Amino acid sequence: MTKIRTAKKEDCPRLMELINELALFEKLPEEVTVTLEEFEDAGFGKNPVWKAFVVEDNHIIVGFALYYVRYSTWKGCRLYLEDLLVTESYRGKGVGKLLFDQVIKETMDMGFSGMVWQVLDWNEPAIKFYNKYGANIESGWLNAALSKEQLLNYL
Repeated sequence: MTKIRTAKKEDCPRLMELINELALFEKLPEEVTVTLEEFEDAGFGKNPVWKAFVVEDNHIIVGFALYYVRYSTWKGCRLYLEDLLVTESYRGKGVGKLLFDQVIKETMDMGFSGMVWQVLDWNEPAIKFYNKYGANIESGWLNAALSKEQLLNYL
């Protein structure tokens, strides 16, 4: 019996397990550098920056959708879906749809102009999933980032 709910602080250890599962799937396990304490503080500390929905089956979290508010100078407030992950044994069972539909509802309830996310160009199952919603999947934009180490080296 699956149910969806808003994530709580005590969910963070399981969410970190799933985040590491996602990193393995994306072939970048070494890129997860956030600690559990940093993750908890960012979601449930003095100035939380993310929220999430989780799906449980028999009291075990089997999927999550983590998001935050993004501001576009062209479009205004938008919900940014950082990660949507369903653990491998639950894929194809409607958990992803349950989560994605909840994020869409949240976007509409907040009165935002839309929602955005990224998908890897080789992740065909995810692309097919998003295409079912009529999503616009753009090409031509390249991701750019500076790590904490790079920022420190700049100074």
